[in-house]
Amino acid sequence: MGIIIDLDVMLARRKTSSKELAAAVGITPQNLSILKTGKAKAIRFTTLDAICKALDCQPGDILRYTADEESPE
Repeated sequence: MGIIIDLDVMLARRKTSSKELAAAVGITPQNLSILKTGKAKAIRFTTLDAICKALDCQPGDILRYTADEESPE
């Protein structure tokens, strides 16, 4: 999938830990880890909204799209 999660970058910019963000957003550290590592299949808008509020950022600061590499023929 071409969706890249840059949550680690925003956490570093805001000098916030994953544990602090999880508490602020109201999700478990395990679920935040799944999101951070790009293993999540979906994210609720309410969760994205809470993350953006906590980190004072836009969704595009956390999520970005890159085209999948074409497979060699």
